[in-house]
Amino acid sequence: MSDMRLIVAGASGRMGRTLVKAIAQTPGLVLAGATESANSSLLGKDAGELAGLGANGVALTADAAPLIATADGIIDFTAPAATVAFAALAAQSGKVHIVGTTGLSPADDEQIAQAAQRAVIVKSGNMSLGVNLLAALTRRVAKTLDASFDVEILEMHHNQKVDAPSGTALLLGHAAAQGRGVDLKTHAAKAREGYTGARKAGDIGFVSLRGGSVVGEHTVMFAGPAERIELTHKAEDRIIFARGALHAALWARGRSPGLYSMMDVLGLSDF
Repeated sequence: MSDMRLIVAGASGRMGRTLVKAIAQTPGLVLAGATESANSSLLGKDAGELAGLGANGVALTADAAPLIATADGIIDFTAPAATVAFAALAAQSGKVHIVGTTGLSPADDEQIAQAAQRAVIVKSGNMSLGVNLLAALTRRVAKTLDASFDVEILEMHHNQKVDAPSGTALLLGHAAAQGRGVDLKTHAAKAREGYTGARKAGDIGFVSLRGGSVVGEHTVMFAGPAERIELTHKAEDRIIFARGALHAALWARGRSPGLYSMMDVLGLSDF
């Protein structure tokens, strides 16, 4: 089979540059294009040079449509509005779309789900293989323990992150809710301030910390009577998200259109 031709969306950002570098290091993959927003001062720059690889002949462009038409897929860690637009473009030509974007609204999710009727979309709040294993463990532990164990999710990221709770924290929250057989929307406690009273039974709590250059740390706590279980993942380099996304792209190649998760990619859906 020929090399998979991938486009990197937001190629001048921290995650985009990491993806460009990771593609160059991964057998079976080739960089087929690189996009950036229309107002970027880096349009026309060489994606390889920006990633510290040296020139690779792939210039940043704001016009994704012709790139997607000739590539096999697009890797997208951008912003909600851009991700929805990329999903529509992927649907037009039945391509692979790997979505690592966070902060998506229910309306965004609905549009992406519609695009997945014609595109192969893998969407996850975190592409790390380790984090998705953590989510599977969280679901299993939540299913095993009874309601006397309270669930709290703590996350910390760098001081430039714009959404909270993080997409990963929400991923873990959904996993805990699935294990408990409840809807996260009605059980999430995302903010506590002032005289709150006792903790509401069945809540899945979230705490968000921001500071420094932390790539990402997540802990799921199951606090029961006289004992506590903590599941923790610490990301040390963004390369883990890039590797997970590329693993997902290779898995998605040749699949039928649909909306998939990293649980599907890793075979953990029934764990």
